[in-house]
Amino acid sequence: MSLEWIMSACIGIGLAACCGFRVFVPLLVASLATKLGFINTMTGFEWLSGWPALLGLSVATLFELGAYYIPWLDNMLDTIATPTSIIAGTLLSTSFLQIDNPLLHWGLGLMLGGSTAGIIQAGTSLLRLGSTATTGGLANPVVATGENVASIGLSIFSILLPLVAAVVIFLVLIFIISRLVARRKIWFTRADKSPNLSR
Repeated sequence: MSLEWIMSACIGIGLAACCGFRVFVPLLVASLATKLGFINTMTGFEWLSGWPALLGLSVATLFELGAYYIPWLDNMLDTIATPTSIIAGTLLSTSFLQIDNPLLHWGLGLMLGGSTAGIIQAGTSLLRLGSTATTGGLANPVVATGENVASIGLSIFSILLPLVAAVVIFLVLIFIISRLVARRKIWFTRADKSPNLSR
């Protein structure tokens, strides 16, 4: 396994993970980076560096970033963002993984990129729901700003410093998974302690 393969995989997975914060930001960063020649995609994904993709992703990114500042619309967007983030994460990771076997190529893209994006999206959705429940949505713009910064910053890091970005994203994943597990335990504990109304 060469260093070039590892770096390409880190770029792909790093960008895919950022889709969990915002779907279109990592796609736009990848499109711009390939257009400027900082990185190269695998054969078949050259469209990512084309002007139509760059312009379309720019418009989509602006709409997405702005929509999360609209009260209550942000929670509705999460229901759409969850499946689309998995799709975008799979697409991004697959476009940089250097594997010749198509089945293995897309399978690993889904497992590494899609699942990473999905986990982070689940964490941000719970954070937003918690913010809505505790502050009535008043703190949601702060959450949205943090997600925007994380998505943009980590996407750029994934291009310029892919190994560092991979470590940071791994730590973020560990934190989110631990929070999700802890929340699940709380739900089960409450369910066990609740009275059985059927008796």
